[in-house]
Amino acid sequence: MQHDLMKKMAVFCSILCIAAMGCILYLSANKVITISDVAQDEVLKTEKITEKKENEEHILTFILGKSDTSYLRIPLPEGCKADDIAIENHYMDQELCIVVKGAEETFYVDNAISGNRQMVREGKWEALKDEIKLIFRLTGIFEYRTILENNNLYVSFLSPKEVYDKIVVIDPACGGGNDGLVVEGIREKDITLEIAQKLKEKLDKTDIKVYYTRMDDVNPGEKERVFLANEIRADMYIRIQVDSCEDAGVYGTTTVYNGDYFIPGFGSVELADTLEREVVTSIKGKALGLSEAQTEEYAIRNITIPAAAVKVGCITNRQEASLLVREEYQERIADGIYNAILKIYEGADK
Repeated sequence: MQHDLMKKMAVFCSILCIAAMGCILYLSANKVITISDVAQDEVLKTEKITEKKENEEHILTFILGKSDTSYLRIPLPEGCKADDIAIENHYMDQELCIVVKGAEETFYVDNAISGNRQMVREGKWEALKDEIKLIFRLTGIFEYRTILENNNLYVSFLSPKEVYDKIVVIDPACGGGNDGLVVEGIREKDITLEIAQKLKEKLDKTDIKVYYTRMDDVNPGEKERVFLANEIRADMYIRIQVDSCEDAGVYGTTTVYNGDYFIPGFGSVELADTLEREVVTSIKGKALGLSEAQTEEYAIRNITIPAAAVKVGCITNRQEASLLVREEYQERIADGIYNAILKIYEGADK
């Protein structure tokens, strides 16, 4: 009897080993890897610069998929790994860019994209050095999820609200050819960007998803800034500006809100008030009060979520201007904006 039992155990172990080996081989042949997200604000400025004269764009071919219609299916060269793929979400341009290393120049001439392209307006590709860049122009602003399986990249598009519980838009005013207010070589566009960059370092450590209208020296149009906030239905929009006054003796912080658009409970007035209180407390400065947005303040007047612009100081006041270019002072302004955002969310959770 003991001999029979040992035989049965040996057979069972053999079957178990064969089954385990089968599972390993199956997983090896059908390895699923999720590609990590890279947001627009995490992409280096130089990454956006392309030699258009040398890299001609070509139209991608799309066909209707059969079994994968919930995803956009992008074929990849044989043996392509996750490390060979770089994905960038250029949400301000409503573009998703996918760089595939090692792909031959004709690969996407011979291999069509298939599946669900409902969120894709058009697709193009261009040959770079030892890689192909796919550019998908989207119908709006989306987040995405990706799966790499059997030499295919599957992409699903989601609205930001489907992915994140807390969403904020930060808008450093001016940029690019628009210097904003300039006094004695001090430019508004530099101050607002530097404050936003310091604020980003703080917000990156939270569970708050933040979209930035710019993180380098570019100047998105006012309509594009408004579209971002309204399209993603953010919880709040905060614009960073500086102020000026004919009287050079005037200094302090003010906030601007949309008096024509009222939101019960928490709206633009409450956002503006919290921002001013927290920034002034952080810099130990002077509050100049809240004011309604004027006709020329297009963004604040056209955003349909709680929106406010915090004017962090008067550039026309020599003493305040000298403070606004100091790193430690910008850090304190960023602390104030950060504290205001946290305070608002804490209040909403109660």
